[in-house]
Amino acid sequence: MALAASACTSGSDSPTAKGPAPSASARKQQELPPSALTKQQALAEIDRYSAVNNKANAENDRSLLDTVEDGPMYAMSISEFKESEGLTASERTAYEPWAYDTQSAQLYIPRIADGQPRWFAAALSGTKGKAPSRLAVFAEQPQHHRWELVSAADLYGTDLPKVALDADGYAIAVAANGNKDLAAGTDLLRNGVLDNFATGGQNSGKKIFTESKASSQQIKVHDETVTQYGNKGTSTFAGAANRYGDAYALKTADGGALVLFSHTHTQTDAVTHHGIQLNPGKDDRAWLHDIPRTSIRYEFVCNDAATVPAKAGPSTLVGYTCARTDASGPPVNSAPLPRI
Repeated sequence: MALAASACTSGSDSPTAKGPAPSASARKQQELPPSALTKQQALAEIDRYSAVNNKANAENDRSLLDTVEDGPMYAMSISEFKESEGLTASERTAYEPWAYDTQSAQLYIPRIADGQPRWFAAALSGTKGKAPSRLAVFAEQPQHHRWELVSAADLYGTDLPKVALDADGYAIAVAANGNKDLAAGTDLLRNGVLDNFATGGQNSGKKIFTESKASSQQIKVHDETVTQYGNKGTSTFAGAANRYGDAYALKTADGGALVLFSHTHTQTDAVTHHGIQLNPGKDDRAWLHDIPRTSIRYEFVCNDAATVPAKAGPSTLVGYTCARTDASGPPVNSAPLPRI
């Protein structure tokens, strides 16, 4: 040990010679928190998700799906399982396996400080060779030591948000709510989306969001649904308790942010007078069992994606996806009535 120590010294009291001091940029880079995971690891998690998701979907295996999905995404998928189980054998279609194309994936991997939840976002395509059509969020579930898909919103348009990247290609996570550097937080964005469905954007929706294909589609859903029964029935939308408050935000190249969040809303259909009834369709069977109703309340869980400017001004809804997760209503206690 003494010989090894002597070999590492100069034989004097002067300090051992050192290399040049690191540059300011190098020191800054060393101080940055590590990325949530590497690009290779993220792509591997996406491939793992696709493989397990296919197996779970083919068998309606909720437990298996629970190993790769969580939050609103899991709730939406489970509702699809339930809807499928309400169909007759002849009404069901054979499941066709698919996978996210990792070759065309655009990864947005943020740096995450110690103790903070780890997550990453990705723009993905479900068709090989096609441009990404969905924005997804994967989050680590530390209690299970695995990554799971928690949110996915379909993009309305081909232009991806321009996410800011650092010198190493990593994204910059920012606060999704209560962020003074952004024109709007998640709560305000969610209110705008709910208003798009509830009023066609007439109150806050068109103030919070600029015109976009995604906003126009939500408004179209409102406009076509509220008039579907004419004078025989009504359809109204409203916000509902949201069990999925987690939101994710990444800094964009213009100083604003890409924000990914979820919301829950209801649609209530009702007859306007006695003598008519609502007859559930086959896709409602799992919840309503082909029993005529005087009113039906549907619940939808949705994932949304919006870009928010740094300065005061409207945000832009760039994508969303919804799934019916519940349906209920009082049965008709009489002989069959005319259908509407």
